[in-house]
Amino acid sequence: MQLPEIPDWSKEINCAITVCDVEGKILYMNDKAKATFAKHGDLIGKNLLECHNENSKKIIARLLETGGINAYTISKEGVKKMIYQSAWKIDGKVAGLVEISMVIPEEIPHYVRS
Repeated sequence: MQLPEIPDWSKEINCAITVCDVEGKILYMNDKAKATFAKHGDLIGKNLLECHNENSKKIIARLLETGGINAYTISKEGVKKMIYQSAWKIDGKVAGLVEISMVIPEEIPHYVRS
């Protein structure tokens, strides 16, 4: 499957963006994602399932099947991150997944708006 053109704004945004197809093949990584995983070499064209545990593989399969989302926070090496994973679609059909990972403060404001 050919990835639609990724806009230039995603290249240097201050969050990591990774895009894969329905088979798990990595199609795109922006600069921040490449830097995050630099120790693993160039991952474009590699299958992201190879570096995930069984639980993560089940989540990925569910997202690809349902077209859903998965969102959570992690702390790693003293840094807190928000991870947002979502199916992307072409003409209403799931074409793969997008993961956006961003560093967030330990305490973050929450607003209720009407």
